[in-house]
Amino acid sequence: MEILKTVFYGNSLQDYLISFGLIVIGIIILNLVKMLLFKLFAKKLSGNTWYEFIQKSIRKFIFPFLYLVIVYYAVSLLDIKENIQKILNTAYLIISTIFLIRLANAAISFLIRRYVAKIGKEDTSNRITPLTAFINFLIWVLGFLFILDNLGFQINTVITGLGIGGIAVALAAQAILGDLFSYFVIYFDKPFEIGDFVIFDDKRGTVEKIGIKTTKIRSITGEVLVVSNSNLTNARVHNYKQMQRRRVAFIIGVVYQTKLEKIKKIPAIIKEIVESNDDVAFDRSHFFNYGPHSLDFETVYFVEGNDYIKYMDIHQNINLKIYEAFEKEGIEFAYPTQTLHINSKVKSSQDITT
Repeated sequence: MEILKTVFYGNSLQDYLISFGLIVIGIIILNLVKMLLFKLFAKKLSGNTWYEFIQKSIRKFIFPFLYLVIVYYAVSLLDIKENIQKILNTAYLIISTIFLIRLANAAISFLIRRYVAKIGKEDTSNRITPLTAFINFLIWVLGFLFILDNLGFQINTVITGLGIGGIAVALAAQAILGDLFSYFVIYFDKPFEIGDFVIFDDKRGTVEKIGIKTTKIRSITGEVLVVSNSNLTNARVHNYKQMQRRRVAFIIGVVYQTKLEKIKKIPAIIKEIVESNDDVAFDRSHFFNYGPHSLDFETVYFVEGNDYIKYMDIHQNINLKIYEAFEKEGIEFAYPTQTLHINSKVKSSQDITT
C-alpha cells in the first residue's frame, strides 16, 4: 500500500508500525513470561524469603528494565537524527543504570536482613539501617561514576579531584570517621551487644545503645556513660555477659595459736561447705602462707553462669557457714596484732600484746 510508504521525519509509516509492533509484541511476551514465572513460583513463595525476594525483584526491577530494553531497541531501528539519538542513548544509560543500582541495593539489604534474622538478635536488627544506608550510598557513588565515564567525562580527573577532596574531608573529620569505622568493627566483630555488662578502664555498666559515633552505657551507679566507639575498640573490654562461669578465689586467716589438728581440718571443712551449694564447682583449698598476723588458707571455686547477684548470694552463704563451722570447732579468725619484747634491768622480758 502506498500509504505505508509515506515518509514522516525520515521514516516511512511502515517503519513506525514495525517499531510500534515490536514494542507491543515484546511487552505481551514479557507479560506472558512473567505470569508463567509467578505461577510456577506461587506454591513455593509461601514463607520462603528467597522466592519472595525473587518475585519482588522481577516485578520492580527486572521486567521494567526489560520493557526499557524493548522500547530502546525498537526505537533504534528508526532513522533518527544524531542529536536525538544521543539523547536517547543518554536516557537509556541513566535509566538502566538506576534500575541496576536499585536491584543491587535491594539484594544487599535483603542479604543483611537475612543474616540478622539467622543470628536471631533482635537488638542487632535495629542497627542494620545505618549499615545498609552506607553501603547503598557507596553503590550510588559507583553508579554515578559509571554514568560519567560512559558519557565521555574524564573520570580519572574526577576521581583524582574526589580523592583530594576526600583527603581534606578525612583530615577535618578524622575523629568522626574513626568512630564510624569503629562502629562497623563493633557491628561485625561483636565484642559486645546491647544488654551486655562490660568493664573498660575504670568504668562499668550495661550497654544500652550502639550508635554510629557513640555507645551509651548505663553505669552501675545509674548515670549514662556516652563513650565514642573508637575509645571502646581501642580499650580492653571485659564482657561479663558472655562469661560462662565465674572463678572465685578468697583467703581467710586463722591465729597462730590454732592447734595442728584443727589446721589440718580447715581445707576439708571449707570444701564440704563450698560443695553444699548448687551450681558451684569446688577447685581447691590449701594452707598456703605464713602471714605476718595469720596462717593463711586460699580457696578457689567456680560459679556456673554470669549472674552477679547469684554469685554474691552463694559467696555470702559460704562465708556464713565457714563462720559457723569455725565457731563450733573453736577456730579463731586472725586480726592484725603486734608483740613488743621489753628487756628489764635484770634482763627479764615481758610480752605485751596489743
